[in-house]
Amino acid sequence: MLSRFLLIICVIINYNIYAQEDRRDFDAELNYQSGAIDKVKKEIEDTRRKIKSQKQKERTTSRRLSNIDKEISLTNKLYSELKNELNKSEIEIDKLSNGIKANEEQLSKLRYRYSQRIIQMYKKGTLSDIEKMLSSSSWRQAMYRAKYMGIISDIDQRTQNKIKSLLIDIGKQRILLESNYRNKMRLKKDQEQSKVSLRASRKKRQKELDKIRKNRSELTKYLEEKQAGMQELEALLKKIRQQKSSFDRADRIKKQQAALKTQVFGKLKGQLPWPASGRVVKKFGRSWNPERKTTTENPGIDIKGKPGSPVRSIIGGIVTTITYIRGYGTTLIIDHGGGFYTVYSHITSVEANEGLEVQAGDVIAYMGDAGSVEGSKLHFEIWGNGQKLNPEKWLMKR
Repeated sequence: MLSRFLLIICVIINYNIYAQEDRRDFDAELNYQSGAIDKVKKEIEDTRRKIKSQKQKERTTSRRLSNIDKEISLTNKLYSELKNELNKSEIEIDKLSNGIKANEEQLSKLRYRYSQRIIQMYKKGTLSDIEKMLSSSSWRQAMYRAKYMGIISDIDQRTQNKIKSLLIDIGKQRILLESNYRNKMRLKKDQEQSKVSLRASRKKRQKELDKIRKNRSELTKYLEEKQAGMQELEALLKKIRQQKSSFDRADRIKKQQAALKTQVFGKLKGQLPWPASGRVVKKFGRSWNPERKTTTENPGIDIKGKPGSPVRSIIGGIVTTITYIRGYGTTLIIDHGGGFYTVYSHITSVEANEGLEVQAGDVIAYMGDAGSVEGSKLHFEIWGNGQKLNPEKWLMKR
């Protein structure tokens, strides 16, 4: 009996030692933050430093507005990343809680069975193994008893090992659960801070926007910012096409098309769904503005719609980029394979992540006003083999 109780004490001591060592390992994880979150935070800090250091140099309202738009875009991206990380954390917490519950139920059953066996042994009293062998009435009975005792011994040992294993697993799961709870609280705090920051930035933006709308020269300068942004976007698309990762994306897109039995982009001219509800307020190509007496080029179309209305992927593909472009605000690019890409700008509350596979009709973001002086709208582009295409020729007639 004493040896049995000593064994149980040893199990508890071993569990405590293991848990202490495990805690040291998991303490390091408590300080872990998603690489994507850290990256966006750094971008926001760099943007704010830039705004502060260039405050005296930047005489134009248009440049100040552009920088505020970038800060808003990055804060929205941070909020989205935090939301994604928080969802993963909550799923992990549920999984760990269910695992602990199942293990504790199993442990309770094993402990009960093992305690009942010890009680029965104590009540009936036990002979030593050698006494049982010597008291056998025949050689056959002695062999049978030896085999039986071996089986019982093996069962006892397996039960003891299972109890020990469950204790260690539960301890490890509890430490992980504690780590995830702390991470969840930190993420929620960061999320609330990003909301406060976003509200403050939007107030600043409105002030600068009012100045631009009242000043024709400032509006002209802002349009120049958009032209610079257009060149930035073209360079970005060229870089995306040349990336080595485009070969991996092409293979993933082919597999997606085969699985969903969808046609390739190039065969769907005039059949593609619209990315958002609303009316086209600016068409593709060059246009003359009689009020400002200027000619501007639009590489896509601008769709005016309700603020916060959904923006959808027009066909399956892989999100390659989510970034900020001067004059275009938050911009998302999807690779559809075969050299075709779609571009979605002036968006907010992005629902996708870079590298994510999307299907036709998936909500990827919502209509916003980042980079726009005309209010909420979607700027939409289609590129094929490095050429800007007229989206209205590829979308369904309506």
